[in-house]
Amino acid sequence: MALWDQLKERAADMSATAKTQVGKFKNKDFANASMAVCALIAAADGTITSDEKAKTAGFITSNDVLSIFPAGELQERFTHYAGKLEADYDFGKVEAIQAISKLKGKPDAARAVIQVGIIIGGADGDFDEDEKRAVREACNAVGIAPTEFDL
Repeated sequence: MALWDQLKERAADMSATAKTQVGKFKNKDFANASMAVCALIAAADGTITSDEKAKTAGFITSNDVLSIFPAGELQERFTHYAGKLEADYDFGKVEAIQAISKLKGKPDAARAVIQVGIIIGGADGDFDEDEKRAVREACNAVGIAPTEFDL
């Protein structure tokens, strides 16, 4: 039970830190990278079910961390990346990773996007291996060691 409490506390701390960080990076590249990582997490197992898409879209538009962005714009970007991943997973993944990699020279913004991905991945209480792999790929795209986030 202590381990579960530690995980919940760490997630809460990361969420608070991410919100502070996100406020510093209110720009198009950051919003695109955030939604790209959310879509990658939703499609981490290779597909996005309509239920998964709806839950993820609902989460990102109501999440406190991302509240600094207009919900409609976030929804558009998420739908764009999710649609690309649904149409052709490999091609969509390349586009999503490219959006994330635009933050490579901005380590603070990149870390904040990785934190958003971790928060999204753990939102259902199960940060599974497919989701962890997607976050590791995002880490690699921005040049941050996944081990920095215990991945």
